[in-house]
Amino acid sequence: MLMAHPAVLKNLIEQYETLRVLPAEEGDEEVQRRMEDIAYTLCVATGTSDIDAALVAARHRLPGARVEDDSLLSV
Repeated sequence: MLMAHPAVLKNLIEQYETLRVLPAEEGDEEVQRRMEDIAYTLCVATGTSDIDAALVAARHRLPGARVEDDSLLSV
């Protein structure tokens, strides 16, 4: 599997998290579509099938990532 560059992963994570904090009522169709695109890209880049797993996998590939299991941490 090809691995995305850490800078790309970091950018995607930041974009997704920025869009996610918008209240649902402010999220128009374009925002929702962009979130879906970013989620899909993160899943492909990390070899996962859902956004939660993709975010965890992407964070683990960033420089300075912890090696501990963070599955019990809240997202």
